[in-house]
Amino acid sequence: MNKQDVVAAVARSSGLSKASADNAVDAIFSAITDALRNGEDVRLVGFGTFSTRRRAARQGRNPRTGETIQIPASIQPKFKAGRPLKDAVNG
Repeated sequence: MNKQDVVAAVARSSGLSKASADNAVDAIFSAITDALRNGEDVRLVGFGTFSTRRRAARQGRNPRTGETIQIPASIQPKFKAGRPLKDAVNG
């Protein structure tokens, strides 16, 4: 499922036009992105939690040449599924 499939599903289930559903989906993604950028967690009860995790700088290897390279520190987004979502997928 890609973004346009999500937009179509939102439009179908909510009765919104596809343009309005696209705006709504974009607004949700933007709100989640902005919160994560500001260091906040986004908890959606029954769905899951979006958060960030800091990764330290480390050494890696270029797989093509075998050369050692330095991988810089970064902040990575993380998602942890909530129990109802896990149960829905497994049940």
